[in-house]
Amino acid sequence: MEDTRSTPELRAALLDAALIHVAFDGWSQATFAAACTDADIDPALAKSLFPRGAVDLALAFHARGDAEMVARIKREPLDGLRFRDRIAAAVRYRLEAVEDKEAVRRATTLFALPVYAGEGAKAVWGTCDLIWETLGDRSDDFNWYSKRATLSGVYSATVLYWLGDTSEDHAATWAFLDRRIDDVMKIEQVKGAVNKNPLLRGLMTGPNWVLSQIKPPSKLPRADLPGSYRPK
Repeated sequence: MEDTRSTPELRAALLDAALIHVAFDGWSQATFAAACTDADIDPALAKSLFPRGAVDLALAFHARGDAEMVARIKREPLDGLRFRDRIAAAVRYRLEAVEDKEAVRRATTLFALPVYAGEGAKAVWGTCDLIWETLGDRSDDFNWYSKRATLSGVYSATVLYWLGDTSEDHAATWAFLDRRIDDVMKIEQVKGAVNKNPLLRGLMTGPNWVLSQIKPPSKLPRADLPGSYRPK
């Protein structure tokens, strides 16, 4: 009998079914097979939706969290906050979008494998790109890359801390996040001081000009990769 569910419905059903098994079997072929059975989806059809099986399911789980984060950023009243506090709030929203910490722990293990490390890095970069984009970043030079690279480091470190945090309401994680962002702001303060110093500003004229010529990748179509080719 032909399955009449839409593609988004099938993908969501498979992911929901998989999450029940991830705590026991990780993001593995066993989890993928069990999800097909539980969601009553033919394995061949499931493979057409997630060609690499559980790896693509793990990425879909990450994308679901990203979507929930973006929706929350848009509905929360953040305009009155300092920009550093908006960034901190966005990272917090992303972690609070996760209902199953063990699924993230298992995904971290999966994407630590050399064969999937690139996929994990791309997923983190994509999350940080969404944060900056949703908060209204309009960078059109090297700053586009530096902002996302810096936030990727902050986000990755915070996720690892959060995975081991047993404090009430993850208070220790939010304090850790604030410290990391404060460290980043100190770097920005040093950059600002350099630009205000007449001697140092002159020395940086050439390098700054070169960096200003570096453009972010095209958004049409979105490649989700830093430095992707940008057609004229």
